[in-house]
Amino acid sequence: MKLWGGRFKESESKLMEDFNSSLSFDKTLYKQDITGSIAHVEMLSKCGIISVSEGNLIKQGLEEILSDIESGKLNIEGSYEDIHSFVESNLTSRLGEVGKKLHTARSRNDQVAVDMRLYAKEAAKEVAENIKTLVSTLTELGEKNSGVIMPGYTHMQRAQVVTFKYYMLAYVSMFKRDVKRLNSALEILNESPLGCCALAGTTYNIDREYTAEKLGFSKPVDNFLDGVSDRDYLIELQAAFSIIMMHLSRLSEELIIWSSKEFGFIQISDEFATGSSIMPQKKNPDAAELIRGKTGRVYGALVSILTMMKSLPLAYNKDMQEDKEPFFDSVKTVLSSIQVMAGMLKTLTVKGDRMKEAVKLGFLNATEVADYLVLKGMPFRDAHGVVGSIVLYCEEKSCSIEELSLEELKGFSQLFEEGVYEYIDYENSLEKGIKNQMK
Repeated sequence: MKLWGGRFKESESKLMEDFNSSLSFDKTLYKQDITGSIAHVEMLSKCGIISVSEGNLIKQGLEEILSDIESGKLNIEGSYEDIHSFVESNLTSRLGEVGKKLHTARSRNDQVAVDMRLYAKEAAKEVAENIKTLVSTLTELGEKNSGVIMPGYTHMQRAQVVTFKYYMLAYVSMFKRDVKRLNSALEILNESPLGCCALAGTTYNIDREYTAEKLGFSKPVDNFLDGVSDRDYLIELQAAFSIIMMHLSRLSEELIIWSSKEFGFIQISDEFATGSSIMPQKKNPDAAELIRGKTGRVYGALVSILTMMKSLPLAYNKDMQEDKEPFFDSVKTVLSSIQVMAGMLKTLTVKGDRMKEAVKLGFLNATEVADYLVLKGMPFRDAHGVVGSIVLYCEEKSCSIEELSLEELKGFSQLFEEGVYEYIDYENSLEKGIKNQMK
């Protein structure tokens, strides 16, 4: 059954029918479509557009279709144009003529718009909840290894000493901002397009506030043309998904590097690694690599939807059918990536001794040595040069700065005294940094 065709003389080409059909992917929206239809039919009944008995029959029929789909009794398949025609056709076959009254005062334009907003809301909330779980996992991992010190890096070169806990908390901050972005997008999109119809509303005396409240929206959209023709809320969520994946990808890159023999800072559990078909010794960080790779897939979806929308005149255009597959795929990809990352972190082994060894070999207290000289009265730029010379000397001797004798240090500046060792101690440096952060 098609929801149109009265003005056509010739049948649709099978080639066009297949090209036009979206059932294979918009069947994802079956629950949202039925939920929106139930709210719509309740409004029609309330406003006297259809009778109460007709409204009850249609509502019951829709609820039975939903139950049959979810139990597996009714499969979403066949030569239907989309999920909307599938639901309405099944309803009419069960109820007869009364089923045809469901679509009164509604267009597929506002129908699909409300379906997508309902789906987007649920997806964004699910992603946000999963991020909160990931944040808890990162926090717990940091607490579990709170005494571990490690190098912090700039330009991938050892820079200053930090704690592993502090490193993890950097990602906690990123992911918390991601949740804020999702919540902001949710607040903006939380308006109901139901009742916009094709583009200019309807002559029926409908109640848009009623359906908006029924469906959990804060209000109806202000403009009918806008309500059926924009997908900026999907683009905004897709952008938020892309930033989430960027953060996941950065963390994945850290784990990949840290798990290499060259670093040896961590060990990824066998549960989230794979082996080589030819090299028996290999243990590959495939979970992290896949997250890193799938980031590009989510970026691609953002560009796809932006490009699809960039030149569309008002109001609805069939191009907009192309928003669904990339968005659905992104939701699935982001959720699985967050969940895999959380699982990988929960089973991670942190090698604190190896991290501490890297700290000692990296002259990570060089800045503190310069600060010490500044406190003794030396201009910072001069102190920077003195400490650079000390590092060169240590590299030649294959030792750390703190291993130099006071006599050797005085060879670079008479300002050095015994207290320098306490001042440049890594634990003391960290303690000073924590105090400054809390100010």
